[in-house]
Amino acid sequence: MSYPKIPLAQTVVELCKLQNIRHIVISPGSRNAPLTIGFTFDEFFQCYSIVDERCAAFFALGIAQQTKTPVVLVCTSGSAMLNYYPAIAEAFYSRIPLVVLSADRPKHLLEIGDGQTIMQSDVYGKHVLFSSNLKLDVKDENYLPEEESIPLLKNLEQRVERFLGIQKDIQEYNEFELQRAISIASQKMGPVHVNIPFDDPLYELVPELTVKLKLLNIEPKLHKLDDFQVKNYAERWLNSERKMVLVGVSDADAIDQDYLNDLAQEDSVVVFTETTSNLHHPQFFPGIDKLISPLSEAELEQLQPDLLITFGGLIVSKRIKSFLRKYKPKEHWHIDPHRAYDTFFCLTAHIPFTPNEFFKSFMPKLTHHKKSDYKNYFLQLRQIRRSKHAEYVQIIPFSDFKAYDKVLNAIPSKAILQVGNSAAVRYTQLFQISKTIDVYCNRGTSGIDGSTSTAVGCAVVNKRQTVFLTGDLSFFYDSNGLWNNYIPKNFRIIVINNQGGGIFRILPGHKNTENFDTFFETKHHLNAKPICDLFGFSYHAANDEKSLDKALVSFFKSASKPKLLEVFTPRLSNDDILLDYFKFIK
Repeated sequence: MSYPKIPLAQTVVELCKLQNIRHIVISPGSRNAPLTIGFTFDEFFQCYSIVDERCAAFFALGIAQQTKTPVVLVCTSGSAMLNYYPAIAEAFYSRIPLVVLSADRPKHLLEIGDGQTIMQSDVYGKHVLFSSNLKLDVKDENYLPEEESIPLLKNLEQRVERFLGIQKDIQEYNEFELQRAISIASQKMGPVHVNIPFDDPLYELVPELTVKLKLLNIEPKLHKLDDFQVKNYAERWLNSERKMVLVGVSDADAIDQDYLNDLAQEDSVVVFTETTSNLHHPQFFPGIDKLISPLSEAELEQLQPDLLITFGGLIVSKRIKSFLRKYKPKEHWHIDPHRAYDTFFCLTAHIPFTPNEFFKSFMPKLTHHKKSDYKNYFLQLRQIRRSKHAEYVQIIPFSDFKAYDKVLNAIPSKAILQVGNSAAVRYTQLFQISKTIDVYCNRGTSGIDGSTSTAVGCAVVNKRQTVFLTGDLSFFYDSNGLWNNYIPKNFRIIVINNQGGGIFRILPGHKNTENFDTFFETKHHLNAKPICDLFGFSYHAANDEKSLDKALVSFFKSASKPKLLEVFTPRLSNDDILLDYFKFIK
């Protein structure tokens, strides 16, 4: 087996191996050659070559989203690492572990006018949990003025041992910083950045490792639930007449079913979920917008909770945000081991534990249930909304709404559904989706920029079929996400093409003007067939109810290559059909 000759490259690769990181996403370059050689020459790692760095980062995010383990990103120096930034921000807010390894010039070659050099130190700012610059070797450090050398080098007294001492200290520093970065990514679930300088020659190999490494024990600080505090929470819960639980982005196994059952049986509790919550119970309330949008002022006041408990990631529904900001609860607790956002401007407690950890201590202290008609009233209303919803779908013409209804009902059980942002994820919230289907969407920053690449990364590490449902602008924006050799044959993409940013037609604005069409809706006449021809997808199209029904019959079946179904809907009527929906179900 061959290894990169540079000791620093050996250190990085071997420490990733010791930390059991297997998935390595590499974008081609020269400065990162020592890392590329190290990772790709070792069969322990599963390496992927993704040319477009922005797509590479979202591809890695899709893998890490599914595996719940850190994925390494490797890029060359210069602007390459800046193209990671959108995915880094998404990973930060969605709490997905990524380890960025950016190659750099040695310090003495920075800011002197060399090509492919930028100021890479701390380039991601507050959007990473940890950032570090590794040290190259004594040669590089000797170029620095004394006041710029690292602190541990300033007090060396034995000048005879200076060379060996500095080199040893540099090695220890690098090992500690890299292991610290990986530990933070794993324990706090988020992105970290390690900047790594390499000097020429970059491509030399050696037959054996020249570094000996030891794995440090960097354990997280464990917090224990305070029994007195839990009792206090229980008393406040029991004294609340109306309790609302609102769940954001979550994995299907984020909370034990027993705790969900306990929440569901309380008459004084309503549990609101979204499709991205991946939590299910007959007594819960999915489709938040469908329930609350038509409520009168009197009904909204009746829904106002005394106590709001939230957990999971960010919330899609703008209506529930608006409602809770106007009809504030007396208390808002957020359960999360890392951080809490004051989304509704009434946060009173951050409970720094997982929901399972908290409810394990909390539930046994609930000695009785509050008698209330809080939940039952809205269960009855929920049934009315569902009946009106079904009626509306039958009477409307072909449109975005009709297309989403048919597509969501056709997705096979046990599939993974990746949803694009903007209109796609909002339409999806209005429909009941099989509990066997896990739903994901990049809701950390809610951007359209990497949805395709994320879905591909998800598909690569799953035996279950991945279906990507997206709007046209999001798909075309990230079409480079299909530029790789790893897409499984059972991967499916459904593009709802309404010839522009249809969501802007729903928002207040001057519709049907040249200015609006060009700068807001961004009207276009593109279709996905040339992209399918370029990247080897089987292309299918539908432009009415009959052709869509026909296409869906065989679309999810096995085939020799991945498939894309493009559904063309009428641009000028989609917004009216959606807005009329909320009037109809009232």
